[in-house]
Amino acid sequence: MDSSSATMAVRVASSSFSSSSSTLFSISPKLNPTTKPTLFKIHTHKPRIIKTLKCIHSPTRRNGSQFSCSAVTFSPLQTTDLVPSKLQRLVTEFQSFPEPIDRVKRLLQYASLLPKFDDSSRVDSNRVMGCTAQVWLAASLDKEGRMRFAADSDSEITRGFCYCLVSILDGAAPEEVLTMKTDDLEALNVGLPGGQRSRANTWHNVLISMQKKTRALMAEREGKPPFEPFPSLIVTADGIHAKGSYAEAQATYLSPDEIKVQQLVNVLKEKKIGVVAHFYMDPEVQGVLTAAQKQWPHIHISDSLVMADSAVKMAQSGCKFITVLGVDFMSENVRAILDQAGFSEVGVYRMSNERISCSLADAASGPSYMSYLESASKASPSLHVVYINTSLETKAFAHELVPTITCTSSNVVQTILQAFTQVRDLQVWYGPDSYMGANIAELFLQMTKMTDEEIAEIHPQHNRDSIKSLLPRLHYYQDGTCIVHHLFGHEVVETINEMYSDAFLTAHFEVPGEMFSLTMEAKKRGMGVVGSTQNILDFIKQRVQEALDRNVSDHLQFVLGTESGMVTSIVAAVRSLLNSSQNGAKVKVEIVFPVSSDSMTSTSSNSSSDPKSINTGDVILPVIPGVASGEGCSIHGGCASCPYMKMNSLSSLFKVCNHLPDESNILASYEAERFKCQTPNGKEIADVGCEPILHMRQFQASKKLPEKLINHILQSQGSGR
Repeated sequence: MDSSSATMAVRVASSSFSSSSSTLFSISPKLNPTTKPTLFKIHTHKPRIIKTLKCIHSPTRRNGSQFSCSAVTFSPLQTTDLVPSKLQRLVTEFQSFPEPIDRVKRLLQYASLLPKFDDSSRVDSNRVMGCTAQVWLAASLDKEGRMRFAADSDSEITRGFCYCLVSILDGAAPEEVLTMKTDDLEALNVGLPGGQRSRANTWHNVLISMQKKTRALMAEREGKPPFEPFPSLIVTADGIHAKGSYAEAQATYLSPDEIKVQQLVNVLKEKKIGVVAHFYMDPEVQGVLTAAQKQWPHIHISDSLVMADSAVKMAQSGCKFITVLGVDFMSENVRAILDQAGFSEVGVYRMSNERISCSLADAASGPSYMSYLESASKASPSLHVVYINTSLETKAFAHELVPTITCTSSNVVQTILQAFTQVRDLQVWYGPDSYMGANIAELFLQMTKMTDEEIAEIHPQHNRDSIKSLLPRLHYYQDGTCIVHHLFGHEVVETINEMYSDAFLTAHFEVPGEMFSLTMEAKKRGMGVVGSTQNILDFIKQRVQEALDRNVSDHLQFVLGTESGMVTSIVAAVRSLLNSSQNGAKVKVEIVFPVSSDSMTSTSSNSSSDPKSINTGDVILPVIPGVASGEGCSIHGGCASCPYMKMNSLSSLFKVCNHLPDESNILASYEAERFKCQTPNGKEIADVGCEPILHMRQFQASKKLPEKLINHILQSQGSGR
């Protein structure tokens, strides 16, 4: 039989084949996807080597051939430097089928060749996360130091994917396994870009799991100490289980004191007080507020954008006072928006008589940021896109220098892309968050490598050429960070790479570039989200609902790449989904806190009489969130909590509520005051500072920048600003 007229593959006998998958090694792309495999044995001229052919008979000739052979395995010691060759030949084979259905048929044939998987290996630790089907993967190192893989799935298509990957990497050196990239699989053109997301995820996620297990086995072989797992909370329909002392500290308040809940409800009802709180509140505060919501509807926990809107609704419903649990710019915004809505008589109160600062807002109020805006004012046409997490004063002063629109982490990309479509040759100046600015620039750079169709899904009026042209006209401030997100640094990213590469990754848009890139890579395969706190919450809820709909036992693991206060809202949402579903008992959801070891403080709680120990009811906590200085962060990466947000305590909330109405002027320093000073142009700060927010509101409603803002940009251009 001539090699040009048949496809032949050679299987070299291996002692491990009975327990591990074969390695694919096609010699010719001419395959018939409609045939069934049968097994032949032939002997070569070399003694002591037995080669086994797996051939596929064709009832009809293709290029003169009556049969084609498809699979080959070399013994472990003979596979050195063959992984790229095997992959290329597999690519050649699949590319020989012009029709997608033929490629799928080939996968189904390979599914039938996957060796039987040991039932004892069907355990949670061997589950591959992120696949629609159930997938198991087992790995080991053999005596020669080669990787041995076995896999199985409850889906025949997925079994075919597993066969291809296992047959390429089974018997490979660990370094070869780690060298393979998910991008290397795109040329296979089976379920990748242009196909279903679930199929694309299978290639990626099985490979990621292979590499995770390989790294763990290499570390064990070399005697390296294992990475300490991050603390986590496991949420089930039956309750919550904490893994690690930090998680125990977070979990303590998820079941709040019922007496405190009732006391709060009583005072809120009696005095008609509304409560708006940020997601980053302490778990103790959020636990009580979440429980109180069931009896008093005028309590809202959200990101900063929605807080002021909720306050207006509460005022419309008859609330006389609004208490704001957040940093000072949030209470400023609530005060200003209420005034704009005609509720100037409604009192707005903070939770401290001291300044509740924000490192990001502070960065935008200094002379460096004003110099940045001065540069922007000299370029034309220019638009300043300012993050919502800044003071009203900053927004006002900025708007008089450069036409300004506010943004959030969830709408910043759309805001900038839309602005470039509405104003020709526009210069966009983003600030003050340096990490978010760098991440936006990186995202746009990645978009230049996408197809026009993929870019259109992000914004319909853009393509590769338009994205390339806007990059030189996008500027971002480079000296402003949030202390919480700043510290998701190298130590944290290294541990995620080693231990959580197959988990769902979530990251706020403000995290450093290393964490951003890691999560963006996960996002490409449906395993990550980058965005606002609300985006993160929605992503987790969506993945949990998908698991419930599959009606199979599942363990979902989410790495929480933002402030740990988010956990209260996440746990409440997850438990609601689990308890409302008939399949809730089958799903476990693990929330992982990427907190460095230096982000926790020992309480010396071995002795209940120790004055440093922390007692919560009958529970003595050995550690609490936060470094010894109380900031909750570490230079090694990983932030336990925001120190400013934690100034909003439950005791402060009770103090403010109990003294309302403030007839004795006890709460004067707690009240969110109106700005009495004016802008350089002699206008009220509240009026000018609210205008960028209102521009954003109109953009959200119409998906276009408002005409008033466009005219402002063009007029500034005409005046030479």
